[in-house]
Amino acid sequence: MSDDPRLPATPGTIAVHTDLNCSFAHVAVHRLHETRHRLGLAGRIRFDFRAFPLELFNREVNARPGVDSEISVLGALEPDAGWRLWQGPDWAYPVTMLPAHEAVQAAKAQGWEASERLDRALRRAFWAEGRCISLRHVILGIAEETGAVDIGRLAGALDTGSSRAAVMAQYDAARDDRVNCSPHIFLHDGTNSANPGIEAHWLGGEFGVGYPVIDKDRPEIYEELLTHAASLLPAT
Repeated sequence: MSDDPRLPATPGTIAVHTDLNCSFAHVAVHRLHETRHRLGLAGRIRFDFRAFPLELFNREVNARPGVDSEISVLGALEPDAGWRLWQGPDWAYPVTMLPAHEAVQAAKAQGWEASERLDRALRRAFWAEGRCISLRHVILGIAEETGAVDIGRLAGALDTGSSRAAVMAQYDAARDDRVNCSPHIFLHDGTNSANPGIEAHWLGGEFGVGYPVIDKDRPEIYEELLTHAASLLPAT
């Protein structure tokens, strides 16, 4: 067994290092779920969502002008993922994603499905519904809507901070360019892909000033990654 903390613990698990406030990650997570379903791998391949907290790497909140500039560009790649420009007042915009990251880690104690469904619901709540997923009651409300999470257990984990150490350990494992970006996907055998299939550059300035241009998009890479992950499973 590898001692590399970036890798998933089992062949049937894919480690997905992402930030919740990352449009490229929103595309990646949507494609992972949709491709797994299409390939009939649900229940055989699980997603282990790891925190790649941009606010800790950048030492500031992920700038809303940059996020807004990405929505029409990334939304055009996967419109069904759910997108909408922020409609609330500026002071209601999420200032941190750490509580939501903690919630996803805490849900793992209830099983992979609970964690996967909460992660995806939090992303959709932020990107498509404009909900402030920094807030405890919003996180718990979204968790309840999934129908897959025990709200009492999740509330207890949030209130005691029992999953905060997991988030920080994932952050530490990703530092020093060991995880390149959000999203960065790792398989059990070390196969990995940063921002799978997408190459982009910025025009008119960096993030928060200019806007992204997609140079290349290969959505088929998700079928390649999931098929390879399935090949690592023990023969039955």
